[in-house]
Amino acid sequence: MCYGDEARPPLPPISGAAADHGETTLSATDGNRLMAHYARASKPTGAGMVVLPDVRGLHDFYKELALRFAETGIDAVAIDYFGRTAGKGKRDESFEWQPHVQATTPAGIDADVAAGAAYLRSPEGGGVKAVFTVGFCFGGSNSWRQSATGPDLSGVVGFYGNPDAVRPLIPGMKAPLLLLVAGADFRPLDQFQALDRELTSAGVPHEMQVYAGAPHSFFDRAYAEWQDACTDAWQRILDFVAKHRG
Repeated sequence: MCYGDEARPPLPPISGAAADHGETTLSATDGNRLMAHYARASKPTGAGMVVLPDVRGLHDFYKELALRFAETGIDAVAIDYFGRTAGKGKRDESFEWQPHVQATTPAGIDADVAAGAAYLRSPEGGGVKAVFTVGFCFGGSNSWRQSATGPDLSGVVGFYGNPDAVRPLIPGMKAPLLLLVAGADFRPLDQFQALDRELTSAGVPHEMQVYAGAPHSFFDRAYAEWQDACTDAWQRILDFVAKHRG
């Protein structure tokens, strides 16, 4: 689990306002009904972000993160993974997430991400023109995977992902990737460096930033010692979106 109930996303370096935010339910093409939390920008830029949580699904950290994106002009929707097995309900620290993570499939997650992207492209979701994904840990890997499997995405961003989960998809990757790596993550740094080389060799457009000494889940307002890294990560995401939104 990346983030506990006390964790909160860092504030973005450039903040505006959100016009609206709240709970909604999305429908995937396979019939799954999934919880989601949307946030609409008061001054939209035409970009939208599908937020992919860690293994615990749609808990408060990611709901607030969607709001923070809206404050930067990026309409956002954070999705839950567990509609097929857990239905709707709270994803606080009492939620027994392990069996539900084990029941997920790449195809199911892809369908849920596609539902989030379709929502953002709809009038209700903001009618955005350029859709991105961002994810953390389990969601980081699934976000990077969307470069190959996602529905016409403009870019994909991931924190703390698993290189082994995405390596087989490199030949089919199309959307640019942003890899934000904790230098002291529990996964050895050389795994990310190897992925970086393989993406370069395959000609996949990407950027990778390593935050030396930063722990897994450093992107958290509670970590005062990593606020410079958090600010830099925010700016890199915003620059990445601006660069690739067209």
